[in-house]
Amino acid sequence: MAGRDADKDQELKLLGVWSSPFVIRARVALNLKGLSYGYVEDDLDSKSELLLASNPVHRKVPVLLHDGRPVCESRVIVEYVDEAFPTSGPRLLPADPYRRAVARFWAAYVDDKLFTTWIPVYIGRTSEDRLEAARQVVAVLEKFEQAFEECSGGKAFFGGDAAGLVDVVLGGFLGWLRASQMMCGVRVIDPAKTPLLAAWADRFAALDGVREVIPDVQRLLEYNKMRRARHGLP
Repeated sequence: MAGRDADKDQELKLLGVWSSPFVIRARVALNLKGLSYGYVEDDLDSKSELLLASNPVHRKVPVLLHDGRPVCESRVIVEYVDEAFPTSGPRLLPADPYRRAVARFWAAYVDDKLFTTWIPVYIGRTSEDRLEAARQVVAVLEKFEQAFEECSGGKAFFGGDAAGLVDVVLGGFLGWLRASQMMCGVRVIDPAKTPLLAAWADRFAALDGVREVIPDVQRLLEYNKMRRARHGLP
C-alpha cells in the first residue's frame, strides 16, 4: 500500500511483515504523513537478502529505505519520517520540548512494558499462562488510560487534535490487543475499566491511513495458531 501526496524526488521503501505491530506503526506513520512508499513483504522464516543487508545488526523488520539508505527500528522510523518530511501531513512529535519528552516516555513504555507483558498472551504454553498475561496487560493499559487524560488535554488523541507519536506507537498493537479476547477470553481494552482508551481505540482505528493496515482479527488468530503449531505450542 502506498501513502498519498508523494514527494516525487525521494524514494521510500518499507520492508515488513503484515502481522508485526512494529511494521504496522511504521506504515501508519508513513500514511498519516501522506507519504508515498513501496511496501515489500518479507518472510520471518526466510529473510530476504535485502533485509539482512539493510539491518545486519538486528536482522528484523521494519526497515525503511530512504533513497537506498536504511533506517531501522520502528520508533526510530516514526520519528525519522516526521523530521525528514516536516511539511508533509501533521507533525507526529509535539513542538514543545516537555510535551515531546512526555510523548517519548509513553511511546517507550509501549515497548518496554506493554509489549513484554503481552508476549505470553501470544506464546504462553498453557491457557493459564495466557490468561494471567492478559490480566497483566489490562493493568498496563490502565496506565495508558491515565496517560491519555494527561496527554490529550481532553481532545481526541494522545497527540491532541491529531494523532501523534503515542497514538501511532500504541495504535500499531490494536489488532493484536483486540485479538487477545479471542485468544484467552479477556477483553484487554475494556470500556468498563478504560473508557477513554476504548473510545480512543475506535477513533484511531477508523482514521484514513490506519484502518487499511490494521489486520483483521480473524486473520491474526489464524496466524497465531499457525505460529504456535510451528513452535510446538498447543
